[in-house]
Amino acid sequence: MRQTNYYIRDVLDIPPESPACVWRACQPAAAAVEHGDVWLTIPFQKQQPGNDIYVDRQIPRRDYRFRLRAYGDEILRLSIGFDEPLMETSLMLDRHEDLRQTPLSIRTCNDEWKILDDKNGLRACVSFTPIPTDHWSDLLPPPEETFDIVFYPENEKPLSISAFDQFQPNRHDAMALAYVESNGEKIRATMSFHAEPDECFAGTGERFAKMDLSGRTFQLENQDGQGVNNRRAYKNIPFYYSSRGYGVFVHTSAFTKLSLADQSTRSTQIVVEQPLLDVFLLGGATPERVLYNYRCLTGFPTHLPVWSYGIWMSRMSYFSAEEVEGICQRMRSEDYPCDVIHLDTGWFSTDWLCEWTFNEERFPDPKAFIKRLKDMGFRISLWQLPYVAEGAGQLKEALENKYIATNKNRLQGGSNFSSNDYAGTIDFTSPKATKWYQALLKNLLDMGVVCIKTDFGEDIHLDADYETMKPALLHNLYPLLYQKAAWEITREITGDGIAWSRSSWAGCQRYPLHWCGDSACSWDGMAGSLKGGLHFGLSGFGYWSHDIPGFHGVPDFMNSVISDELYLRWTQFGVFSSHMRYHGTSKREPYSYPGISKAIRRWFRLRYALIPYLLEQAKKVTKTGYPMLRALLFHFPQDKLVWHIDDQYCFGDDFLVAPVMNEHNRRNVYLPEGQWINLFSGVETQGPCWLNDFQCSLEDMPVWLRKGAVIPVYPEPVCCTDEMDMSKVLQMVADNTFKGIEKSVLGDLIK
Repeated sequence: MRQTNYYIRDVLDIPPESPACVWRACQPAAAAVEHGDVWLTIPFQKQQPGNDIYVDRQIPRRDYRFRLRAYGDEILRLSIGFDEPLMETSLMLDRHEDLRQTPLSIRTCNDEWKILDDKNGLRACVSFTPIPTDHWSDLLPPPEETFDIVFYPENEKPLSISAFDQFQPNRHDAMALAYVESNGEKIRATMSFHAEPDECFAGTGERFAKMDLSGRTFQLENQDGQGVNNRRAYKNIPFYYSSRGYGVFVHTSAFTKLSLADQSTRSTQIVVEQPLLDVFLLGGATPERVLYNYRCLTGFPTHLPVWSYGIWMSRMSYFSAEEVEGICQRMRSEDYPCDVIHLDTGWFSTDWLCEWTFNEERFPDPKAFIKRLKDMGFRISLWQLPYVAEGAGQLKEALENKYIATNKNRLQGGSNFSSNDYAGTIDFTSPKATKWYQALLKNLLDMGVVCIKTDFGEDIHLDADYETMKPALLHNLYPLLYQKAAWEITREITGDGIAWSRSSWAGCQRYPLHWCGDSACSWDGMAGSLKGGLHFGLSGFGYWSHDIPGFHGVPDFMNSVISDELYLRWTQFGVFSSHMRYHGTSKREPYSYPGISKAIRRWFRLRYALIPYLLEQAKKVTKTGYPMLRALLFHFPQDKLVWHIDDQYCFGDDFLVAPVMNEHNRRNVYLPEGQWINLFSGVETQGPCWLNDFQCSLEDMPVWLRKGAVIPVYPEPVCCTDEMDMSKVLQMVADNTFKGIEKSVLGDLIK
């Protein structure tokens, strides 16, 4: 719909002539303490329809109860249901055992109610203070009463509800608290918080956008992103982090809108397509602490197997055992280390027709084939998706047992390159259907497969009936159920909890790992991928990968030539990423690029040399709020510049990485506060400073070590992680004696 610049239309999605109306919160009428929670009774007043807001005084007010609950000193939970029960728990929540409810109490006086915790810390303050006026005109009516409260996610860190974001009393740009009703049915709810003029925001999922998200409105509705340079997102997470040092987690799976100082620069606004709000305000002294609190609510990433940090090789697709074994033999004979071969869409009887069984002609003895590869040090990952197609061998069984939710209309997934019509979506809300799906995977895992690529999952059949959830609430949550099913059966059979997934919602970080989707093979695709990874790490996820050197060609989707420069620069980016996979619509094997094949081998060796460091950093990922790949603001939150840098990052604790994302072999680099030693030249630089037009040949990459860092490295060449003996790990120390990596303990390895 065309933008109107009216709050009612653009934020609350009430079109002209709609029967929908707004009910707006007034001042609380009563307060009580029950079982350690504070409950406020809030009257809501109906508003007349139209762009301007006028109270409908012919309709009596309605009372609803608003709950405040505290967990420890840094988490505050705000909940209200409009004739809908509060959501005490859900699949999204995985509360840490140490996170316990903190009892609250109320201290009242004439003009305010103070809500205190058991340490007498102030956690909220409801104001009844009259607005100072100096009356001289009746041109406009006085403002209506509203819900005016200040929250304290942690003591002395206020976050005000947006009580008076308006031009005049009848022209609003935000509402503190309200719901929308249409034809007697409550359909959505909204809450707003005050935004400071210089406030910045980040997170909201794998957002392919600038680091500072202020001035943007996002629809949190998972979609096939069809690339990494548009508004669509495979992974929407209802969480954002503010430069003021707080986080907001909207506990919902409903379609959600976040307007981050956009519709109004004075407010951040949450609109949920459900008559229920359950919002967690998260405090913390650092960004890491806020994200730690978020993970304490929704779960921590788990450890991944050592082999997963090696190189994964793939394309769309390999089509036979003979082809795959030839590739593996050549990788070994030409000394390219590699741990995983991924079979994409070509291992089925019919390409793309997912039946979870090998093509008997192309892969005549899959178990023996998998063993032969394992003997060479290669593990097998397999592609599939969560839909059963017309013509699939399992369709009759799935229909008869209601393992799939059948559709009336074709699934709208946009990147289905085949002509398959998906008959239905596997119903992971059904325990029977989930076990059936896991049995399909078990057959493959028993053969020796180690990982399932849980592709797609952003779309479901919205016109189908699911066993225990309505489609509108299942849509965003579906990836969690899907990935959980695959991850758990993989862990049960192989001992390693792992999946390779594209879609996500809150809580999916518990079932790693995820990659960024179908990026273009271009510098824009590389830059968009990194933006998404940085925001993803600011949304609770610990591990993240991307297709090297992008997924699809431009402009010829399948056949455009990939330049040596792009392949090599994206390889460098992959070395300093959580996980490193080559994949795409055309050849991806390093020997296919003879002009740079020798240089690629050097970067492959460096990747394996860094695996001990990756394993060390992974321990933090599973216990703290840190991701592996970190926006600079994680370590330098007081530096305002880093809130506007989305093409650099910290790789773990000790590396600062600035990928070259152009063909000019140069870029501007910002070094934050501290002493930094260039990984390749050994030159030391004192930050903060800009290195403008920093030149870097194709052989090198702009990477710095934090001075004093001690990096565990593996000093010998290997063909895969099976050959690594961790007792041989050495320490590379970034001190005054460090003269660059080629003169370090890794010198002989990477020359």
